[in-house]
Amino acid sequence: MTTVTKTAVLPVSVDEAFALVTQPERLRRWQTVTARIDLRVGGDYRWTVTPGHIVAGTVLELVPGKRIVLGWGWEGGLDPATSTVSITLTPVGDGTEVTLVHEGLTGEQAASHSEGWNHFFERLERLATTGDAGQDEWAAAPENLDELTAAEATLAVLQPVLRGLAAEDMAAQTPCADFDCDALATHLLGSLVGVGAMAGADIATPEDGTLEDRVSTMAGDVIEAYRARGVEGTVAGPGGHDLPARVAVTILSIEFLLHAWDFAQASGQQVTVADEVVAWVREHGGDIIVGARARGAFSDEVEAPADASPLDRLAAFAGRRTPVAVVA
Repeated sequence: MTTVTKTAVLPVSVDEAFALVTQPERLRRWQTVTARIDLRVGGDYRWTVTPGHIVAGTVLELVPGKRIVLGWGWEGGLDPATSTVSITLTPVGDGTEVTLVHEGLTGEQAASHSEGWNHFFERLERLATTGDAGQDEWAAAPENLDELTAAEATLAVLQPVLRGLAAEDMAAQTPCADFDCDALATHLLGSLVGVGAMAGADIATPEDGTLEDRVSTMAGDVIEAYRARGVEGTVAGPGGHDLPARVAVTILSIEFLLHAWDFAQASGQQVTVADEVVAWVREHGGDIIVGARARGAFSDEVEAPADASPLDRLAAFAGRRTPVAVVA
C-alpha cells in the first residue's frame, strides 16, 4: 500500500488551524460543499467534497487542537476500514504546521488523492493567508449532473453569495417583489424544511450561526435524506398531493440558483456559475417554474437583454428583472 503526505505552514494559531480542518463552517470555505462531523472518537462524519463525491467514515483518534485521525472512505469506492487520514498540528513560530498523512492507498488511489490533496491544500493556504479561498472550480462544473449533484452544485453557487451579505443588506429589496433579503432568507429556510419533509426528514432550523451556515447545514441534511431515499417514485407534496421525488429534489436547484441571483442583485454581488449548471436547471426545472407560476409563485416571464448570460436568461424566464454582471 502507498502513503500520501502533505505539509503546509499556515499563518494562524493552532486553535484556528484545528478549526479549519474540523469545523463544518470552516471546511466549506476550502474543502467541502457540505459537512457534518460528530467530533469525538467513534463519531461519524460525512462530507460532500465536490458535487456527487462524498467521503464518510468515523473519527478514530482525537487530540483537540493537536491531531485528528479519520477513517477515510468514498461512498461507492474507497473503504474507510482500510484508508486513514491523519492531520497533525504543530506550532511553528507565529503559525502552525499542518501535516496530513493519507495511508492505505493503492498506487492508483495515491496518485489521484495526491492531486486532490495538492488542490485542497492550496485552497487551505489561500484561506488562512487571505481569508478567502474563493469558489472551488472543481465544485463549479461537476460531471454527470443529475438531480442530487445539481442540488449540491447550485448550493455551492449560493454559499459565497450568502457569505457576502452584510447586515445592512438584509433590509434591501430583492427582485422578488414580496421579499427583502431578510424575508427571502426566511422563505429559503422554510423551503428546505418543506422539501425535506417530503422525503420524510425532520429538518431543524438552527437558531444560531450565519445565514450561510444555517442554509448549508439544512441543505446538507435535506440532500442526504434524498440520497438515502433515492429519487424514484413519489413523495407527499404540498396539500397531500403526490409529487415525483425527482421534481422535489429539482426544486432545491431552482431555489438555490435563483435565490443566489436574487441575493446578489440586492447586495451588489456577482454570481459565479458554470453555464452547464444553469442549462441543467433550465431544462429540468422549466416546467416546475411554469407550473408554480400558474399558482402565483413566479411572476410572468420578462424579456432578457440580447447580451444576457444564461443565468440572466433563467432569471428573466422566472420573472426577474434588473440583471447584474455575472461571471461564468
